[in-house]
Amino acid sequence: MESELRKLSQAELRQIRGWLDDMIEDELEFTPGFERSIRQAEHDMADGRSSRVREPEGS
Repeated sequence: MESELRKLSQAELRQIRGWLDDMIEDELEFTPGFERSIRQAEHDMADGRSSRVREPEGS
């Protein structure tokens, strides 16, 4: 799959990325805990604090 993706243009890669982002987002389960973390991140950003939503793997 990786070799096929390397053959695509930047515009095509952006389309695929958008499609993947939409698919992943559609599958997210909005639990009360997840919604709380979103609200907390929004408050942190509004207060000027940087909030990481995702941590790099292995941290």
